[in-house]
Order: sequence, then C-alpha cells, then structure tokens
Amino acid sequence: MDRLVAAYRALRTAAPHDLLGGLRAVLRRHYAVSDAELRVADYAMTALRPVAPGSGPGVVPAHMGPPGRAFGSQRTYVEPADDSPMLTAHLPVSVRGEGVGVLSLRMPRNRCSAEVLSELEEIAALLGHEIMVAERDTDLYVQARRAERLTLAAEMQWELLPGRSCSRPEFELGGQLEPAYAIHGDSFDWSTSPTHLTLAVINGMGEGIQAALLSSLAINALRNARRSGLGLAEQASLADQALYGQHRGGAHVAALLLRFELATGLATVIDAGSPRMWRLRRGTADPQEFEAQLPLGMFEDTVYTAQEFRVEPGDRLFFVSDGVYDVASPGGELYGEKALARAAAHTRLLPPAQVPRAVLSELAGYRGGPGPEDDAMVVCLDWRG
Repeated sequence: MDRLVAAYRALRTAAPHDLLGGLRAVLRRHYAVSDAELRVADYAMTALRPVAPGSGPGVVPAHMGPPGRAFGSQRTYVEPADDSPMLTAHLPVSVRGEGVGVLSLRMPRNRCSAEVLSELEEIAALLGHEIMVAERDTDLYVQARRAERLTLAAEMQWELLPGRSCSRPEFELGGQLEPAYAIHGDSFDWSTSPTHLTLAVINGMGEGIQAALLSSLAINALRNARRSGLGLAEQASLADQALYGQHRGGAHVAALLLRFELATGLATVIDAGSPRMWRLRRGTADPQEFEAQLPLGMFEDTVYTAQEFRVEPGDRLFFVSDGVYDVASPGGELYGEKALARAAAHTRLLPPAQVPRAVLSELAGYRGGPGPEDDAMVVCLDWRG
C-alpha cells in the first residue's frame, strides 16, 4: 500500500507534461523498473505512439505485437516467456473502460510477482486518470495521438466527443469516426446518470468547417437541454429551434436520439434523419425501423414524438451513419444490404470498444478503390441489463 500511495502522490504532484517522469522515480525505487515508456492510441486506433518520441522503439501497431496485445485485450501482457532475468510488462492504460494507451515497464523477473503486477495495473489506471486531467493544461498527450495533422473541422469534431468507449455494469459502449483526420459532420455523444443512458448519433449536412459548426451547435443544444433535465422530445425540440434560429432552414442535422432506462432496458427513441440502428440478438442482425421524423433545424417549431422499444441482456446494438450503410462495392451492392449484418456477426466476440474499428476496416476493403467521400461512423452498444 505504501508503494501505491507513493505512486499516487508522484502522479498528483508531477507537472501535467511530465506525469511519466514523476512516476519513473517511484517505479525505479519500489519496483526496480529500469525503463518505462508510455504510448497512446492514435485517432484512427491503428497505432500506439510514444508520448516522448525517441525514447524507445517508437510507433507500434495498436493490435499486434506485445504492446498491441495488451491494448487490444485490455489485459497485462508480459514478455519474454523464457528464463531471461529481465522481462517487459505491458500494462493497459485506460479510464472507465476507454483505452488510452499502454505503459511498458522493463524490470527483473524475480521482482515481478502476481501481487506486484496487480499493483502496477492499478498504477497504470491511475496514470490514465491523471492523463485525462492533465489534458486540460497541456497539449502533449493530444499531440502524441496524431499520426498526421488534423483538419480544423476534425479538431472541432474530436473536441465534441465524450470519449471513444465507456463501461458500466449495465452496458458497454464504443464509437469511432473515419476518416479520423479529415472529418465532415458526423458525431456522437453519450451521458450516463444513476438511472439512464442517453445517446445521440448525428450527421450534420455539408463539409469542413460548416459541417463542424453545425454539429457543434446541435450537440451543445442537446447537452444543454439534457442537463436542464428535459426529456428526449424536449431535447430534440430545443436543438431543432437552435438550429433553425441560426440557419432558418438552410442547414439541418440528421439525428438518432435514444434514452435507455438502466433498470429495465426500456428505451425511447427519436429517429430524425439518416443515422440508423441495427440489433444483433441471438446471432441474428436486423435493421430496426422507427417512425421517420424531420431532421433537426429543417422547419420552425417541429414537434417530435418519442417511441418506445426494449433491449434485452445480451443484445448488441449498432448505430451507423450513411457513410457506412450507403457505401457501394465495386459491383454496386450497398454495404447496408448484406455486408453490415455479416460484419455484426463476425465481430460478435469482440468487445464494443474494438468493434467500430473492425467494422470500419472491413468497410475500407469492401469499398475498394479510392478513399471515402463521406464520414463513416460506427457506435456499438452491448446491453448487459
């Protein structure tokens, strides 16, 4: 416990840009760690990038190799398996179910007991929380995630997101946008309370800054209404009024808004545009049809009505934008006709945090030819009940 307290104090007192530096002395003194390296996942979730470039092997794959195995499984991976006196432990760094990166520690084999590994895993979790706090005061960790420069629109969109995954006893969520570095208008938002999960999946019309500003206005209007304690229909109406007041119907946002009751699985939904929902239940994936209502901001004083449906423990829900289901193969078949259902079945054993990346990777191969012309967004929700 004294070692954990020392690590906690080191992280709390370290400068925001030097969390690993503050932690290294504790790791060296109490765990005989000779080298420590922190890598964070990039925006596309394809690589783990060092926070301090030049201090080690550098960029490594996010889902292959020893660090990738730890990140992909969110479990500690120790190498090598032989009788070498030294080993390297790769520990996932995460915050409430969201994978941030991997902490790799080089240490003597005879100091690496099960108890020590358990303590180091707790330290890695503490590091994840401190990184989230430190990002308020430094750009270091955000910059480390970038394999290339983001467009301004993409910068704005990423700042809107609540995260890329979230886990609670009742559910597990994961979401991803593609292309990660040049986003148009797709976005998602979620929030949990003691009794409910609220989820919004949106697609703002247009491209570049225009689309990013439109999505930002919609998301913040929905948040404002939600934080005021308003119901789902009132949230949609307030966002609709904000968008129409700004653009007078000249720009609108397609949205799928949902609110889940954690205790019962009873959900309310407003289908106001192009984002769609698929459900995987007992091995069968089917699109879920709801009453189509007008996109947000299209007309003045639109009245929205919430529908009800119920999710069961074991259900997996997919929420996708038209940049996914409308993608055509070289032969002209749309991805949403058959391939999306196959992808849902093929990824059923993956945790929700990994599903969007897997689906988007398959989508790129399905498309063939040049890169995407539109955003592609996938959000995956596992309902445990």
